[in-house]
Amino acid sequence: MSAFESRVAVLTGVGEGRLERLAGGDLSQVLLVRRADGRLSVAKGGAAVPIEAAMLRSFADAAVPAPAVEAEHDGVLLLEYVENDRVFSPAAWSSIGEAVGRLHARSDTHYGWPLDFRIGTVELDNRRGSDWPTFWGVQRLVSAASLLDRPWRERIDRLAARLADLLPASPPPAQLHGDLWGGNILVRDGRLAALIDPACYFGHGEVDLAMLCLFDAPGETFWDAYGRPESGWAGRKAVYQLFPAILHLRLFGGSYAGMVDRLLNAVGA
Repeated sequence: MSAFESRVAVLTGVGEGRLERLAGGDLSQVLLVRRADGRLSVAKGGAAVPIEAAMLRSFADAAVPAPAVEAEHDGVLLLEYVENDRVFSPAAWSSIGEAVGRLHARSDTHYGWPLDFRIGTVELDNRRGSDWPTFWGVQRLVSAASLLDRPWRERIDRLAARLADLLPASPPPAQLHGDLWGGNILVRDGRLAALIDPACYFGHGEVDLAMLCLFDAPGETFWDAYGRPESGWAGRKAVYQLFPAILHLRLFGGSYAGMVDRLLNAVGA
């Protein structure tokens, strides 16, 4: 039993045989906890437990389905287990579109988030600001690329210097999921069951849409429910997809180099 498993066993009062590793925990330790009374919980490890818990509660405030926070401990987050069937039907995509729209309707006066966060080992600079191209260029693209090889950094620096011409200066600051792809969307019986693994901040709503389109193919019913992006979306999409592509290159290695190169070429960088 790992140190994390031992800690979860002590906190929940269950034996080793009632803990199961869950698939999808590439960036953090995730366990299914089978309690003696039959209830199921999910235990996640990490240093930012209070921040993630607050993000999940903010989803509930926006009437967006999310796992209930059962308990927070030092380095352990206990969550409600949410059943899902992985069937992304047209009805499910419509439900997802409605929920993402409600989340994006939550607004702020600035971009960013009260506290910094991380995805895996990549730090997210969430300092609040009012200039969107600067936020995206400096606090997302340049920051995420800071540990890449010099040729990558130079291309991304050149792109960041042009973002005032490519992105709107002050789109409404919408609450973003921040890591929105199919693996973080749970569906069941043709409905959204929960959004999980948030990396929230306030920014241009198209950021979530671009990432969703990078790894998934939202159906027409998603767009019917959410609404269509504004004119120029096709050009902005690659700029926004670069951030998750850089994250994957950082976290998972050179197999994502082609994706980053393709997106940089698409924006002339």
